[in-house]
Amino acid sequence: MPHLLLIDLPTERTTAATDLLLAVLATGIALWLHRMGSGGDRFRVRIWTALFALLGLAAGLGAVAHGLQMPLWLNDLLWQPLNLAMGLVVALFVVAASVDGFGLPIARRLLLPLLAIGVVFYLVTCLLPGGFLLFILYEGLALLLVLGLYLRLMFVRKGPGAGWMLAGVVVTLLAAVLQASPVAVTLIWPFDHNGIFHLVQMIGVVLLACGVRTTLLAAESEKIEG
Repeated sequence: MPHLLLIDLPTERTTAATDLLLAVLATGIALWLHRMGSGGDRFRVRIWTALFALLGLAAGLGAVAHGLQMPLWLNDLLWQPLNLAMGLVVALFVVAASVDGFGLPIARRLLLPLLAIGVVFYLVTCLLPGGFLLFILYEGLALLLVLGLYLRLMFVRKGPGAGWMLAGVVVTLLAAVLQASPVAVTLIWPFDHNGIFHLVQMIGVVLLACGVRTTLLAAESEKIEG
């Protein structure tokens, strides 16, 4: 079946391989988080679990779309759930940061509107020329908002896990900048901007997972002491 052959372009192969690694990492973190948290932290855990699960889904679809030869219509079809998943990941990132920055009641009220915005930006990528650049703008604005929340948490409120979160957001911003840039390197194998983005984003994912873990452990410790 020729349509299931690996793609010939070396940079697409490394992009697919790094997408697959990101998918495994994000899905593993989602499964780990699914076992954590209860009581008042359940909403926080569910948001982060959904975020990492959607990221894993998007990366897995990206591995297939970048790595396998297939008809153009099928490739275009794969990008639809991928782009929707990424739009929702960005929205959930803002919701997750809002739990820490604004509190649980406000974060709950923001959930549906922010998810709706994520869907709108997915539709923009479908309907308008240059939609991907608009998505990058949407992602960048969301990340800057999250960055501001965790800067405040770290330096003003001294929130537990804020340092890890801040580092994860900075690395994620760097990854987004690299993805939008015409960068390419050879590290044994050739990597284009997408492959580099995945490598850097994996570091950001690990840092964010460390931040979530620290926050959950601190909340659990407070409940025990209380």
